Amino acid sequence: MKTWQIVTVMVIALIVIVGGIVFLPNLLGNEESQEDGSTETAGTGEGTAATQLGASDPQQGEVPEVEYPTSDWAFHGGDMYSRRYSPLDSINTDNISDLNGKWTASLGSGTEFKYSGEATPIVYEGVMYVTTGANDVIALDAVTGEEIWAYRPEIAEGLDTVCCGWNNRGVAVGNDMIFATLLDARLVALDIETGEVIWETVVAQWNEGYTITNAPLYYDGKVYTGVAGGEYGIRGRIMAYDANIGREVWRFYTIPAPGEPGSDTWPDDNDAWMTGGAPVWQTPAVDPELNMIYFATGNTSPDLDGSQREGDNLFADSILALDVDTGEYQWHFQTVHHDIWDLDPANPVILYDVEMDGEMRKGIAQAGKTGYVYFLDRTNGEPLVGIEEQEVPQDERQKTSPTQPIPVGDGFVPQEVTEEDVERDLAPEFDGEIGGLFTPFWEEPVTVKPSPQGGANWPPSAYSPETEYFYVLGNDNYFSLTRSENEFSEGDEYIGSVWQPVSDAPQRGTVTALDVKTNTIAWQVDWDAIAYSGLLVTKGNLLFAGHNDGRLIAYDATTGDQVWEYQTDAGVNAPSISYEIDGVQYISVLAAGNSLAGSKHGDKIYTFTLDGEIDSGTVGGEAPVEDDEAFDDKVDDTDEGNPEADDDVEGESEEGTDGEEGDTAQAETDAGLAIYESNCLSCHGDQGAGGHNGPNLQQSEAAEDLDTVLERIRNGGSSMPAFEGVLSEEEIQQVAEYVNSVIAPMQ
Repeated sequence: MKTWQIVTVMVIALIVIVGGIVFLPNLLGNEESQEDGSTETAGTGEGTAATQLGASDPQQGEVPEVEYPTSDWAFHGGDMYSRRYSPLDSINTDNISDLNGKWTASLGSGTEFKYSGEATPIVYEGVMYVTTGANDVIALDAVTGEEIWAYRPEIAEGLDTVCCGWNNRGVAVGNDMIFATLLDARLVALDIETGEVIWETVVAQWNEGYTITNAPLYYDGKVYTGVAGGEYGIRGRIMAYDANIGREVWRFYTIPAPGEPGSDTWPDDNDAWMTGGAPVWQTPAVDPELNMIYFATGNTSPDLDGSQREGDNLFADSILALDVDTGEYQWHFQTVHHDIWDLDPANPVILYDVEMDGEMRKGIAQAGKTGYVYFLDRTNGEPLVGIEEQEVPQDERQKTSPTQPIPVGDGFVPQEVTEEDVERDLAPEFDGEIGGLFTPFWEEPVTVKPSPQGGANWPPSAYSPETEYFYVLGNDNYFSLTRSENEFSEGDEYIGSVWQPVSDAPQRGTVTALDVKTNTIAWQVDWDAIAYSGLLVTKGNLLFAGHNDGRLIAYDATTGDQVWEYQTDAGVNAPSISYEIDGVQYISVLAAGNSLAGSKHGDKIYTFTLDGEIDSGTVGGEAPVEDDEAFDDKVDDTDEGNPEADDDVEGESEEGTDGEEGDTAQAETDAGLAIYESNCLSCHGDQGAGGHNGPNLQQSEAAEDLDTVLERIRNGGSSMPAFEGVLSEEEIQQVAEYVNSVIAPMQ
């Protein structure tokens, strides 16, 4: 070959190599993923938000500083550490009495009782992004409340794998996009300016038991989310997705397969690990300096039956740290070994830095359903405050763990049912077995505290660097647990028995400040209702908490003294946020009610300033109620959990009078079922059993009497809200007859 030919070949080869370097990543990056179902419907959405939201420069090797939120509230937990602390102090204990409503905005969905308003709003560059229990995403002007755009997705028809009410906890922002998770296990990216869909990814299949309840996390060009579904025999996991195109970057299974680290904590003679649970209920936190992502995992499955899953069952009921770039395991700490009580840590983790014994320590805190907070070193998972493995009661049939990790310090709720409790709170005829934390059970019911509602449940905690207190909401109520055979069937509940709260027993709550250095209570406030909202703490020495009765309450963060309250028109069952625009500090919260809290529903964002003019209790009144025509249309279209339902709600028939009567009766049953699913299922469970807040209607004597059922639906009682004025009289009659004639005879 001649010299000029050799040179030509080398030049062509060089062009091919350079071209490959330039174009191959784009070709690979834009290829559609067949495995996860992602599709790209628009451009990459690149922008400047990435640098402002914690993106590092790989060429410079810079580590972003984790700053407290000021003008924006750009992360679900306020910052990457999820501290829910605002350094703003224009609103403080000296002037809190001047705080009043500035604006309210109706979001237009989520008012049916099956929905729960649990979202934390995000505020970024003057715009607020908030979600409803119906999974709608609405963009509002953060100064005026005026709607900018709304994304109202179609959730999968027939979605019936939701254990704990329909909810959505919020969105993430980055790369000029808004990222939202949907309850039917989808992840979507929306244009930040218009709300139009840029890409959509199917994270998992909802009909296999998978849903998503956490708000996603955006960090350094990736979006992170986990899957829920611990009551449906799933195999939990957390994933990272390329923020530009929605393609999965890495995946970590929270239940190890045989041969993987942690698999020796599962039986080797069955496939219990394949349906072992360990969902990821909440949004993770990130430490950029350590390059770790942190989150907690949920319950084992089946929840109440440990007989076929001998061992500690990692990584269920655990705090986990992974490499944020690769998903590689770093460390874990299990809060409950071999859980048979549904005492999983459903609260979001919080990262914090504190000086202990003259040394700055990197902490991570997790509030558990057990009623304890677990304070660990986030570099390695070792306790910062003592945690001791202690012997606990045993039942070999349940394969219980011989010990459990018990933190040194204080529990923040009662952890045992005493004889005094029985005498004070339970019916005179109560003669059941009682117990407490880690009391085992078999086929005879045992009434215990804490319950599967907690201790601490999903409502986020907060940490203040000013007081060095960890603030947590607690639930104090009575649940009866038992174990029974429950065969796994994909897409069906897999609990291992029926749990239920004790009928007509009181429900209480706590608001607690714990010293993170000693795990001892600094102050505590007792409520006559479960505490079910989440917390915000500010440099103004204020702690904000929502109440089921519709009040937003502020406490002195140092002493626990109540210093302010405001009455909204629905249960305040979501955490507050604070942000600043043009020198004005704002406080905002979603007041929309919660099905498991039994609180009144609504659809409003309330926003407060020191110069606000909307007085307490003046907005709203009754929560929005669908008119009869809209309700009839919804009954016509619904087939959720009832694929055999007759679409002919009028009961028309060409088969004569007998056919007409039969069709009419079926239509009434179908209508009652539809109302039940929208208003009762999350608390009382499918077919009246297995709910999370209401008694088992299949075993209820009250359900056998139609008049009693009607009275309870109209007027409420115990933790059940009154539906008079929320449902029409016709709807009350239909659902009462369904409970009385369909559910009650099942016993």
